[in-house]
Amino acid sequence: MDLLSLRYFQAVARHQHISRAAEELRVAQPSVSRTILRLETELGAPLFDRRGRRIRLNDHGAAFLARVDRALAELDDARRELADAAGPGPGRVAVAAETLLQLSGVLSAFRALRPGVRVRLFQAPVDAMHRHLRAGEVDFAIASQPLAAPGLSSLRLAREEVLLAVPAGHPLVGRGSVAVAELAGEDFVSTRAGHWQRALLERLFAREGLTPRVVCEGDEAAATPELVGAGLGLCLLPAVARRAIGEDGPVAWLRLDAPDCHRTLTLVWRQNAYLSPAARDFRRLARERLMPLAS
Repeated sequence: MDLLSLRYFQAVARHQHISRAAEELRVAQPSVSRTILRLETELGAPLFDRRGRRIRLNDHGAAFLARVDRALAELDDARRELADAAGPGPGRVAVAAETLLQLSGVLSAFRALRPGVRVRLFQAPVDAMHRHLRAGEVDFAIASQPLAAPGLSSLRLAREEVLLAVPAGHPLVGRGSVAVAELAGEDFVSTRAGHWQRALLERLFAREGLTPRVVCEGDEAAATPELVGAGLGLCLLPAVARRAIGEDGPVAWLRLDAPDCHRTLTLVWRQNAYLSPAARDFRRLARERLMPLAS
């Protein structure tokens, strides 16, 4: 069992697909297949369930992946720590977030402070963030919904109200607030399942024994105000969006008469991970720049 075999396994487990893993690794597909079979033979247990050309990580594979992720993350941390100790290089910082728009102020300040550092960003839902953190692929995740697991540390950056955006001219315009039950027959514009807006929308409706009628879903929350303004449906947006769009924007704003209708923005990292000086600077700037969102 060598490091290359483990990295091949990690890539296949991430993609659940031999060909895509081979493309990422830039090697021939048969080489990846042979490596996985050899690893399974050495371990004495199958790591994937196979149905024709499709493969899925099984329980043995999931247990093995958790340990492989930790082991490879430790080695990658050691490599970065020794590189920093050997001499002041530019380094890199990798961050996963559900929406990248909120990072613009932090990144601007970070670029000014550390102009040579390479920054890598991943847009991902919360379950993918956890995988990125566990594998050591990112230093931080910025989550808008709970991301808690053994071995993770977190810092709450902001807690802000989430509002209902409606098209101008909608019958609800002029109301100060509205109950969730009144929205049962409305169309909604939302993000895909797994993102925080969709999770909050479904949770609020589920409390009333309802299911929201989502007519448009996507990955880019920044586009939803324009879609709402065009009359496609209603949507949930954080208070920071109202401040950014203004009162003269394409939508009108209402409060939802519901408990816990808010977004909590959290910075998450692995507890024992090595954080370079650049990564520590990023964490400090995130705290300074994003905490004011709650004010």
